[in-house]
This record gives sequence, structure tokens and C-alpha cells, in this order.
Amino acid sequence: MKKVYLLVVFVLLALLVVPVAAQEAEPGAKLVIESWRQDDIPIWNDVIIPAFNKIHPEIQVIFQPTKQEDYNGQLNTRLAGGTAGDLITCRPFDPSLKLYESGYLANLNDLPGMQFFDSSAKVAWTTDDGSVTYCVPMASVIHGFMYNKTAFEQKGWKVPVTKDEFWALLDAIKADGEYIPLAMGTHDLWEAATMGWYNIGVQNYKGEEGRLAIINGTAKFTDPPYVKTYEELAKWAPYLPEGYQSVQYSDAQQLFTMGRAAIYPTGSWEISVFEPMINGAFEMGAFRVPKDNADDPCYISDHTDIGIGMNVATKYPEAVKIFLNWVATPEFATLYANNMVGFYPLAKIDYTIDNPVAQEFLSWRKDCQSSIRISASIIGRGEPGMDTDIWQTSANVINGTMTPMEAAQYVQDALAKWYKPQQK
Repeated sequence: MKKVYLLVVFVLLALLVVPVAAQEAEPGAKLVIESWRQDDIPIWNDVIIPAFNKIHPEIQVIFQPTKQEDYNGQLNTRLAGGTAGDLITCRPFDPSLKLYESGYLANLNDLPGMQFFDSSAKVAWTTDDGSVTYCVPMASVIHGFMYNKTAFEQKGWKVPVTKDEFWALLDAIKADGEYIPLAMGTHDLWEAATMGWYNIGVQNYKGEEGRLAIINGTAKFTDPPYVKTYEELAKWAPYLPEGYQSVQYSDAQQLFTMGRAAIYPTGSWEISVFEPMINGAFEMGAFRVPKDNADDPCYISDHTDIGIGMNVATKYPEAVKIFLNWVATPEFATLYANNMVGFYPLAKIDYTIDNPVAQEFLSWRKDCQSSIRISASIIGRGEPGMDTDIWQTSANVINGTMTPMEAAQYVQDALAKWYKPQQK
């Protein structure tokens, strides 16, 4: 079905020789998967589970999702009552860490398939001290910019590589007058952070280097790379829709998909949402965060989104391990990436994607260093939380009600109130 590279062959051979090959599922194994992704029912039932059953017909698998807003509460209730499924779809970071610490998720350090994930892929489902991984990474989403490729070709606009080119492009689009340069608003707050700060900041603070420096206390949000991110966000304001302070997420989506905006700062998760809305009216493309200089290293926000773990109380631990090891194979990666478009498996294996926009996002992994959203791990545990602080300050900076330094100082002060490494 897909082109398989030599690396894929190697991985398949490796999986054949690991101890799991000798495992057999318990007689009558029936595995229930807990998940919050109700929209994925057809893909699991029609594609993923049938593919697994071609290899393991002896294991019955049932995908049984809960409404997203109810998932955490209902899952905790079922786990406490002993009625939860055998496989637990894992949210990243603290929600799943709490499940492990409560004794509900199994230690997966000895699972053979774990060898195909590096530490950055496992970080969302690994204890703070790095000693235990309790969910198999399934997929991440990648931040960047989508653009109206048809409009770019008609107008002669070029995809920017450097920040100077980015600003010149926005000026050209604004001067032309036919398209809104950037489709985004600040009404919903989180957009300004997710589409803005988390998107472009990773390039300024050099990905994992800058993220870990904040965690370790060797850098502060008032240092130049973090302030610079706010400074760049402030410069977006003239290129946003008129009245952008009142523009909501759904409004920004429509401005882009209806062909009224040239560029949409976002991430790969929008691909499958946008393509039906555009319905062939124009061709969509994607470009990564521009750099200061063309020859600078590039960094992308490749944010861990979803994993899957073993319920300690399962009656079928061997069958669960067989399924979890299959999640680390090229077959699963190819199926998942081509059916959950915009969500990228995290195993160190080669796979291809039919969708050209999704493939463009994926191609950045070869050239760039990946990092996760800076607030996701450890430092986001304060109250009300760093996410909330960055949402608010990002919107305020774009709206002109805070200076970049004031915003950076606000986030730094909030972190230092409770986080000891930042109290030095």
C-alpha cells in the first residue's frame, strides 16, 4: 500500500526477534480501548482494528470512546470501580501521570516496542525523574502556517524562509488588498498562544534547549529569546482581520477556508478539518516558522498529543502487550498517519503520507529539531497555570494592552511564586 524503506524492513525484522514474538494472548482475549476521540470510531472499526486482526485474529478489540469533556471523570470512576477497559488512551503529561501514580497504568519500560521511541517522544508519558514510561506514544501534532497556495501562485508571493521575508510577505499581501494577511483573532485567548506564542517561540529559544533551561532554572522568561517571541507577536496586529479583538476561532477558520485570508497560523490538526470546508476551491500549502537567517538551525513545535497504556487491572496483560507492541510498527504508523490526517506517529521509523499538506508538515522533522509546548511539562502545574498565563499575555500583547517585557515579567513572576528552580 505504501512505499516501504529499508529502515522499515529493519524495524519489522527487529520486532520479529524481540521476546514479544513468543508471547501468546490469553484464550478468549477481549480488549476494550478507552478513548476521548469519538470522531475516530469509523477509523478504528474499519481500518485499524481489522489490520491488527489480520495478524492476531485471536484477540478481539473494541474501541469504546467517551465524550471528550467527560473522559477524565468517567475514566477515573471506571478505573476506581474496576470496570475500565484494558487499553487506556493517554492524554499527555499530568492527567496520565496522575493515573500512573494512582496505580492504574502499568510500567511499560520492558515493553520491546519502546525501543523505537526516543526520550522526546516518551516525555509526555514518563515520570519527572525519567525512570518509568507508562504509555506508548501514538502521535503528535506539528505547528506551522497554512497558506492559500493558489493565491500565492497567482500573486507571485513566495513562501518565506527568514523572518525578514515573512514581514515583507505580510506587507505585500496587505498592500495588495485582496486578502487578509493573517487569519487569527484574540477573542478566545488560547489562539494567540497556540497559534502564536507556542508556534513561533520554539525557534527563538532553540527548542528543547530553551524549554529545559526554564525547567532547570537556568533561564527566565524575561531573557531575550522569550521576550523576542512577544515582540514578534505584537508585530502581527496590523496584519490581522479588522476588529481582530472580537474574532473567534471559528471566525478565523472561516476567513481562511472561504478564501478571504492568505495565511493561517495553526498546526497540522486543522488539515482534515479544512479540506472538506475548502472543497477544492483553492489549493492549500504549509510552511514552517521562519528563521532569523536562512542558514540557522530550525526548530518546530512537534507536540505530543496522544498515547496508549495498559490498565494494571486487565485480565489480558499478554494480549495488551501484543497490541501495544503493534502500535510501534510501521504498519500502524502508516495506517494512523493516513487516516488520522495531521496526527503523526512518534516511533523512529520511516513512513509516508498520501496527503501532500500533511506530508509537508512531516518533512520538517528531517530538517528541524522537535520540541513540545513549553508549558506542557512540569512548569505548567501552578494555579491558574502557565497555559492560562501565556494565553492571556499573548492576547494582551497583540491587543496592545501589555508590552512584550510586561508580558514576559508577568509569566516569570507567576512561575517564580511556586516553582523553586525559578526562585534563585
